[in-house]
Amino acid sequence: MRIGVDATCWANARGYGRFTRELCSTMVERAPDERFVFFADERAAACFELRGPNVELVTVPLGASPTEAASADGNRSPFDMLKLTRAVSKHSLDVFFSPSVYTYFPLPLGLRAVVTIHDAIAERFPHLTLPSTRARLFWKAKVKLALWQARVVLTVSEFSKRDIARVLGVPEARIRVSVEAPAAIYRPSESSDDVRRAAEKLGMPADARWLVYVGGFNPHKHVDLIVKAHAEVAKHSRTSLYLLLVGTVDKDVFHGDQGRIRSTIRELGTEKLVLWTGFVADEELRHLHSGALALLLPSACEGFGLPAVEAAACGAPVIATRESPLPELLEGGGVFVDPGDLRQLVDALALLANDDSTRARMAERALARARALDWPRGADAALAALREAAKR
Repeated sequence: MRIGVDATCWANARGYGRFTRELCSTMVERAPDERFVFFADERAAACFELRGPNVELVTVPLGASPTEAASADGNRSPFDMLKLTRAVSKHSLDVFFSPSVYTYFPLPLGLRAVVTIHDAIAERFPHLTLPSTRARLFWKAKVKLALWQARVVLTVSEFSKRDIARVLGVPEARIRVSVEAPAAIYRPSESSDDVRRAAEKLGMPADARWLVYVGGFNPHKHVDLIVKAHAEVAKHSRTSLYLLLVGTVDKDVFHGDQGRIRSTIRELGTEKLVLWTGFVADEELRHLHSGALALLLPSACEGFGLPAVEAAACGAPVIATRESPLPELLEGGGVFVDPGDLRQLVDALALLANDDSTRARMAERALARARALDWPRGADAALAALREAAKR
């Protein structure tokens, strides 16, 4: 087959980009007889590193990179999308793969397609994810067109499959699941010195303990509740208990809530214990995970929860939302809380901060569960979906 792929979110630093890079790289490796034609804008092409006899990269110059233009309140140019559509039409393709509806663009009529919808969060919580009526209308139209053009819909968990069927009305018979996994870089630190050095770079003292949040600072992530729970537990901590907020703070194109989070921290008086790290490279982040008391992800909803799985692969237990596949994926590897319940979150933090044996048991289980996940399984599922769509 000749498989076209939307690679315009290759440069995305969030989960969409990670999914695209890891899944497509593994697909190319596991299907050497298939031909993959990747369509990328100039920004994505600059960091596109896939090479091989079955890989072709088509760079389409655009006025704005979809990585930024396809934002929570962005405005992609119709001319840019038409350029991508025309570029695709010039190639004889059997099927087209969109790794994320986030950067979806209209495809040539008649081209069979598989579109990935990671979750139904924007539909369930529109006011927490899309800041304006205009943004919500554009998102709804984009998803509707993508579903109309897709022969098969791909998603990342059975949890999301059920949500997409219920919320978007897609028959489950049309949905296939490609489960995500931690990247190979995420593994326990080989040395406690590496962990110590990573902590020192952030200015933490030698006896410090820390909790980690990784992701965007969007309202549905409930980071404001994280800082409240941290403040409550830190008051009674035997040593300095830090909270690391890992993620870009000035280039996030999704709907942000930083102002309210910072205001909450000031009101609680925990400015010295809450560290905004900005972007942290994977190699450094794995050491912070390896030394962390827990990874926090108590969101309103998660379609998969990759930051939690990556932390678990480093030996960190998790405190995560029940409204996700994580209670099943990382069963026994942490504490799972109802979204929005501050009391449950405080109790979970207190448990892992004060009960070393429970934390050690959960950490061991989290590591084992994360190691059971791998990208080849997800890649095989995606390839099967593409072959199925090509025959429909």
